[in-house]
Amino acid sequence: ARPASVQGPAAARVSLPGNIPATGEPGLPSLSTLRPRPGSAVQAAGPFDDRFTMTGLRFDGRSVTASATIISDVSNVLEFGALAGFYDANGALIGTGRFDYHNDESAPAHQHAGPPTELEKVRIIVPKELQGRAKAAAVGVPVLVNE
Repeated sequence: ARPASVQGPAAARVSLPGNIPATGEPGLPSLSTLRPRPGSAVQAAGPFDDRFTMTGLRFDGRSVTASATIISDVSNVLEFGALAGFYDANGALIGTGRFDYHNDESAPAHQHAGPPTELEKVRIIVPKELQGRAKAAAVGVPVLVNE
């Protein structure tokens, strides 16, 4: 008699209708609907707008800067991503740039007195291929993960 063939359980495969895996970096659809005036920087709507306030938006032709203060009732920021749209003199979107922050768990923890608050200073340089053509900017936050 031959020994019976032993096989382990088959791996479970789950497929959900309409569930499409993420590809690439997260975007902000609102960037394509804005038409900022030349020389201006505006905030682009994103999915986490209720969890931070953005101040100090400035565009100098070479970069866009802003400060985002996380106001949700949790502590350390683990991941933060800002996306800038750059626009020509007519307000048409001509390209984007990114700012990414990843918490370094080996660094000393931030200590907070009172309600937690986190400040992320954002600076996104105009990509080389857009320099001279970018006349305005918009910044939004497509990534925000905190404890």
